[in-house]
Amino acid sequence: MHVEWSSPVEKQGRRKSQALGNSGIFLMGIYEFQVLNSYQNPTYFDGQAGAIYKQVPPAVNAMRPPGQWNSYDIFWTAPRFDDDGELLSPAYITALHNGVLIQNHFEVKGDTPYTRPPSYKAHAPRGPIKLQDHRSPVRFRNIWVRDYQSAQVKQPN
Repeated sequence: MHVEWSSPVEKQGRRKSQALGNSGIFLMGIYEFQVLNSYQNPTYFDGQAGAIYKQVPPAVNAMRPPGQWNSYDIFWTAPRFDDDGELLSPAYITALHNGVLIQNHFEVKGDTPYTRPPSYKAHAPRGPIKLQDHRSPVRFRNIWVRDYQSAQVKQPN
């Protein structure tokens, strides 16, 4: 997945930390990849831009100043479940932020709730991509998805 996003230039009042340019990209509608103005804006480590929310921070802070466009390139491997709903294989994510590797084949520990530890619950092998509305004027553009499985080319014998 490729997505470009920009956090607001103007601070609204004394907003800081999670209240500044906050949004998220929910992969399969369940797993949050954090969008946040992390440019000179300290917050908790697993809540900054490029974090798997409440699981792991990005390897580096690759944020551009507010108002400039940032890009994410996200390589996602969905979790797999057996017919009884047991986890066969967890989700994995690799991500680039403005061309910088920030997540390298991280094993996602489950969903990304705010109030409890992550866990897996069986779900369909495909799901929606959702952009979070967190009452912050984050802008998005140039969003595209490439399905690796359908893009594979069969080699001649």
